[in-house]
Amino acid sequence: MQGPSLLPGLCFLLSLSEVMDQRSIAPCKCPPNADCVNGTSCTCKHGYTSVYGKELFTFPLATCEDIDECKPPISIYCGVNAACQNVAGGFHCHCNPGYKLLSGRTQFQNSNENTCQKTTSSATTKGMEDVSGSPVPEPSQLQHVVEIFESLLTNNTLPGTGEKSKVASWATNVLQTVESNALETALKFPEQKIQKIHNSTVAIETRVVTDNCSEEGKIFSLNTHMNSVDIHCNDVVQENIQGPTAIAFISYSSLGTLINATFFEEANEKDRVYLNSQVVSAAIGPQRNISLSKSVILSFQHVKRKPSRGKAFCVYWKSMGGHGQWSRDGCFLIQVNKSHTICNSTHLSSFAVLMALTSQEEDPVLAVITYVGLSISLLCLILAALTFLLCKTIQNTSTSIHLQLSICLFLAHLLFLTAIDRTEIKVLCTIIAGALHYLYLASFIWMLLEGLHLFLTARNLTVVNYSSVSRFMKKFMFPVGYGVPAIIVAISAVIKSDLYGTPDRCWLNLDQGFIWSFLGPVCVIICVNLVIFLLVLWILKRKLSSLNSEVSTIQNIRMLTLKTTAQLFILGCTWFLGILQVGPAAHVMAYLFTIINSLQGFFLFLVYCLLSQQVRKWFGEITKSKSESETYTLSTKFGADSKPSEYELPCPAGMAKSSS
Repeated sequence: MQGPSLLPGLCFLLSLSEVMDQRSIAPCKCPPNADCVNGTSCTCKHGYTSVYGKELFTFPLATCEDIDECKPPISIYCGVNAACQNVAGGFHCHCNPGYKLLSGRTQFQNSNENTCQKTTSSATTKGMEDVSGSPVPEPSQLQHVVEIFESLLTNNTLPGTGEKSKVASWATNVLQTVESNALETALKFPEQKIQKIHNSTVAIETRVVTDNCSEEGKIFSLNTHMNSVDIHCNDVVQENIQGPTAIAFISYSSLGTLINATFFEEANEKDRVYLNSQVVSAAIGPQRNISLSKSVILSFQHVKRKPSRGKAFCVYWKSMGGHGQWSRDGCFLIQVNKSHTICNSTHLSSFAVLMALTSQEEDPVLAVITYVGLSISLLCLILAALTFLLCKTIQNTSTSIHLQLSICLFLAHLLFLTAIDRTEIKVLCTIIAGALHYLYLASFIWMLLEGLHLFLTARNLTVVNYSSVSRFMKKFMFPVGYGVPAIIVAISAVIKSDLYGTPDRCWLNLDQGFIWSFLGPVCVIICVNLVIFLLVLWILKRKLSSLNSEVSTIQNIRMLTLKTTAQLFILGCTWFLGILQVGPAAHVMAYLFTIINSLQGFFLFLVYCLLSQQVRKWFGEITKSKSESETYTLSTKFGADSKPSEYELPCPAGMAKSSS
C-alpha cells in the first residue's frame, strides 16, 4: 500500500529539483549600477558601493549607491587652487574660479595633472569661494618647508635602516622640524587662511584661525594625499595666546619605509605586520597643545587593499628621549574597509595605520565541531527543559532555576548557530550581538542565583526557615535573572553601541576593551560562586560530624553541590580557555574551548537529568506505562468474544483431553 503512494511524492521532488537547477543557472537579476558575477551574485560597478558594504551580494532588495570620492573618508586631493567635483560613478577635478589649466581643458583626474594658473588679478578673486564653500587659497608660502624636508631626506647623515635607534631618533627630529616650520610659516602669513602644497614626497595643508570659534561646534577638516583630519575649533584656538592660531596637517609619502612596522612596540613574531598608510602629522601652534578636549578624527587611505583576514591598528609615533616607536595609546579604530581606515585620537602627534596578517586561519575542523556540538546541545537543552517542566517529583525552586538556564542557553546557542555571521546589515548585526550579549549574561546570572539558592538551602540546616528561603528566591529570582543582564547591556549600548558587531562576526568588538562588558561580569560571577561553594562545603562538613535525622537533607545538598560545581566548570571555566588562546598552546586551547562550549547543553542534560535518580525513575515509569498501555490496547483489540481463547492458548493439553 505504501509503495505506490510514494511515487507522486518522488515525482514532485524530482520536478522541484529541476526547477531549482533551472533557477541556479538562470542569469541573476541585479539592481541598477551592478553587474552579474558567475550567474549567481551581483557586484556594484566601479564608483558605486552596496548599501550593505559587501562586494558580492544576492539580496534582491540591495541597491548600489554612488561613492562620493570628494568627501571623507576618501577626500580626493586635486592639488593647489583646485577642487574635487563628484559625479555619478566617479569624480573629476577642476580649477577654482580665477584659475585655469595650461592645456585649456576644464577638468582633470588627479593632483599630478594639476596645472591651474591664475588668470585674473588678486582683487578680482578676493573673497571668492570655491564650489565646496571654502575660501580660495592664495599661492602657498610652504615651498621652503618642502625644501627643508627634502634636504633632510637627501642628507648624507641619513642613518641606515639597520640602526633602529638612530633611525628612530632621526625620524623624531624630522617630524618635529617639519611640523614647527609649517606652523611658523602659516602664522607668518595669517592673511592666507588656507595654504596647501604637495609633491611626490610630502603634502602639507595649514589653516589659520583668527575669529576665536565664532560658530559653536565648528570643525576644521584638512586633507592631504587622500588622508584627512577633523579637529574641533575650540582645540585649535588657544585662549592664553594673543593673535591667530594655526593647525598643520602633513602627509609623508616615503617616510613609512624608514619608520616601518618593526618599530611597533606590540609586534608579535607570528603575525606579519606592515605599515598600510602614509605617515601623517597633526599639530597646532604657536604653543604645542598635545592633549585635546575632544578627540580628532583621522582618515587614512590604504597603501594596499585590506586583506580579509587582516587586522588594522591605529598607532602614533611615541617619542621617548629623542627616540621613538609606534604605540596604540590613545588611538582607537572606528571603522575600516578595503580602502580606508578611520581612527580617533585623544592627542596630537604623528600617526599611521598598521595591518597585521594573523597566522591562524579559520580551521574547518573547528567549524564542524561547533555546528555538530551546538546541534547536539540544542536537542539536549529541549529535552532538559521538557524534563524540568513535566517531571513532578523534581519540581522545586532549584529546578525552576535550571529551566530558565536551559531556556537562555538554548536561545543563545540557536542565535549563535544561525546568525553569528550575518554581517551584511550593520543594524541587524548590532542587534544580534546585543542579543547574544544579553542571553549569555543571563545564563551566568541564573548560575549565580543557583549558587545563592544552594547556600541559603545549606544554611537552612542551622538558622533559616526553608519556606522563607523559597519565598525569597521566587520573589526576586526573575527580576534579577532577566533584569541585571538587561541593565548591563543597556549601559554598554548607550556608552559604545558602535562596538556591537565586527566586520566578520556579530559579537562584541575587542577594541577599547569592550569585551570586558561581558568578561567582567562573568569573572565576578565565577569568583562569587567559588566562594559560595566553599562556604557550602564548610557547612556540610560541620553537619556531617553530627549525624542526625537531617542526614538525607545533607546528602541531597551534597549532591546538589557536586552538580552545581560541575555546572560552574561547564559554563564558567570554559570561557577561560578562550582567554588562554595565546602562545604555543593556542591551538590546543582553541579545540578544548570549542568542544566544551559547544557541548554545554549535553553536559547540563547529563548532570541534571541522566545522572538524577528521580529523573531516571520517572523515565522508567513513563516507559513502563507506555508498554502497559500498548499491551492493554492489543488485548482489547480482539473484543469480548476472543477472551476464551486467551485462556486456551497456554494449555494445549486441555484440547487433547476434550477431543479424547
